[in-house]
Amino acid sequence: MASENDAVKFFREPSDGEKLSFAKDTKNPGKFIFTMPQPPTFASVEDERRHRKQRLVAAFRIFSKLGLDEGVGGHLTCRDPEYPDLFWVNPFGKSFGCITTKDLILVDHDGTVVHGRSPLNAAAFVIHSKIHAARPDAIAACHSHSMYGKAFSSLATEILPITQDACMFYQHHALFPGFNGVVADEAEGERMAETLGSNKALILQNHGLLTVGGSVDEAAFWFIALDRSCQAQLLAMSAGSPVCISHEVAADSFKTVGSALSGWFNFQPYFELITKEQPDILADDQEDGKLVL
Repeated sequence: MASENDAVKFFREPSDGEKLSFAKDTKNPGKFIFTMPQPPTFASVEDERRHRKQRLVAAFRIFSKLGLDEGVGGHLTCRDPEYPDLFWVNPFGKSFGCITTKDLILVDHDGTVVHGRSPLNAAAFVIHSKIHAARPDAIAACHSHSMYGKAFSSLATEILPITQDACMFYQHHALFPGFNGVVADEAEGERMAETLGSNKALILQNHGLLTVGGSVDEAAFWFIALDRSCQAQLLAMSAGSPVCISHEVAADSFKTVGSALSGWFNFQPYFELITKEQPDILADDQEDGKLVL
């Protein structure tokens, strides 16, 4: 994930009463600094848990709406704010389009379901437990067998900086080479986490995509954007030889479009639309944010 320090020259929090979405950069004539809302803060761990679970459910519904899911494959997770060694995940076999906050199960890094009664996908445990353990900064992780992601993964290559949006991942994603079958080996999960390193995304060869973020919003948007970047590159390659953006411009663009704040902010229109269409996403679960283990 990009450091917020990388985004300072491009983004700042609006001042009280400020309505413009940008302001002139007084230190760099002719350039502008964008202003935008900031991620929320919380008065209690219960409020934060409720927020994270609702955002996770919204991400599942959005993935379903966009056709990013397939069958029982795929899993999205987020850490619990009170117990960061535990993570919330979808129950095995439940449609992304039907998941509610009550359906989410809470799992530890040994694969034990500590809250909820639904079954756990073994691959979800193997992959996500190792990712969360290796990346304390990763609040959320998304993996699914999306059409363009899995098609692109068969090429065993990385995303080229051929569009502005592709620059979100410039020098900030990695290829996990080879395919050893359905992931049911903890060592495979450890290798994935090692290959991910400090990046925001993995292309899993002959498998699909995986993204992480400092919030559910960020991780979910990175997945959507990565799948579409795969689609764009496949289309461009089928039409001819795409021209890449220069290293200097791609690296500079990454500071804007690839920042954690940009990822979080880009998710907000999706969240607004899906909760308007499916308001039950915001229904509280029976615990109303509380958790008793």
